[in-house]
Amino acid sequence: MVQGFPVVIGFSRSMRLKRLWQLALATALLWASAALAAPTTIMIMGDSLSAAYGIERESGWVSLLSKRLGNDVEVINASISGETTSGGAARLPELLGQHDPDIVLLELGGNDGLRGLPPGQMRANLARMIEASQDAGARVLLLGIEVPPNYGQAYTDAFRRVYQSLAEKYDIPLVPFLLEGIALDKTLMQDDGIHPTSAAQPRILDNVWPTLEPLLKEQQLAEHR
Repeated sequence: MVQGFPVVIGFSRSMRLKRLWQLALATALLWASAALAAPTTIMIMGDSLSAAYGIERESGWVSLLSKRLGNDVEVINASISGETTSGGAARLPELLGQHDPDIVLLELGGNDGLRGLPPGQMRANLARMIEASQDAGARVLLLGIEVPPNYGQAYTDAFRRVYQSLAEKYDIPLVPFLLEGIALDKTLMQDDGIHPTSAAQPRILDNVWPTLEPLLKEQQLAEHR
């Protein structure tokens, strides 16, 4: 019995090591499985046009996007009615840390324009947001806005060029005008002439989708490499 004792100890230790190895492998597989199962995350940084102002939130284009994408993609709507590029730039770093988005949609500038703020200031704020998003590892899609023509041709041209120049500088996709085919259709706009109706929301999504879909596919391919 005494001579066999060391053999029993050795066998027992071997079994314990094997069990620990199995547990470590199982844990690693669980973590890997969880990582693979984690959905792609899209975050929208916008103003009232993306916050479903004046309509049911569920009928807004961001909610429609979430329904179209289903469970494979998490859509976070960080839009606030009345938001400016300055406010968005101030809020963005915390949101990036909190949600770690894969794709960021920037839909800001409309309120800057309505207030007649300098386009250069708007450009600087949007540039900060693009750089912060890219530094956090997110792809960026820029959603352009246009101001009414009564602001003067020089201002409206300068305003439009902000989005075009940023898209070129940072090599990011751009939807030139979020409300293309909607803004001048009174049947699709609320009484204030600024905010689209519920009926317009699918059209807004149709304006975004052709540019967003390729970006989303690129992201998903990168995740599975």
